[in-house]
Amino acid sequence: MNPKLTSELVGMMAADQTALHKLFDSGELPTDAYHPEMKALHEKHAARLKAIIQDHGWPGISLVGKEGARAAWLIAQHSVSDTDFMAACVSLLEAAVAAGDAEGWQLAFLQDRVLTFEGKPQLYGTQFDVDDEGWPVSFPIQDATGVNQRRVALGLNTLEERLAEMIERERLRRANIESTPPD
Repeated sequence: MNPKLTSELVGMMAADQTALHKLFDSGELPTDAYHPEMKALHEKHAARLKAIIQDHGWPGISLVGKEGARAAWLIAQHSVSDTDFMAACVSLLEAAVAAGDAEGWQLAFLQDRVLTFEGKPQLYGTQFDVDDEGWPVSFPIQDATGVNQRRVALGLNTLEERLAEMIERERLRRANIESTPPD
């Protein structure tokens, strides 16, 4: 274990989430454009993750623990300005998952994100859009009949269960908005 590296990665993840929540709370997100503050932060973190990978390989559980490995995944997941880097991270994560040094769900999310960015059908059904009424809908899935088998193999629930969770979360969000009195 490398506690200093773990702390650095977890700190980057915390900074990412803090900035994201701040922008949502201020009403600056969501937006159709990549928010410049998020873009700058994501690019800074991606550059650092590249350097970490260069020095240590993929920062898996054996190097940085579960939380550090989760942070590395999140940084890769948010490296949307550099899809080549994201794709390279997919290969590294595949090897780490096979070695038991990363969690399968991380591979599923990153692989699907890369595929959807490339305009290809996803494999695991982790990436969603919204329909005209704002309800979640899955991006296209390659071999949709086998998606649940692939999801379960990487530690995810079924696509139907995930969609139900997302719909319920949106229903609760809407109910809360409707029941909140105006300022």
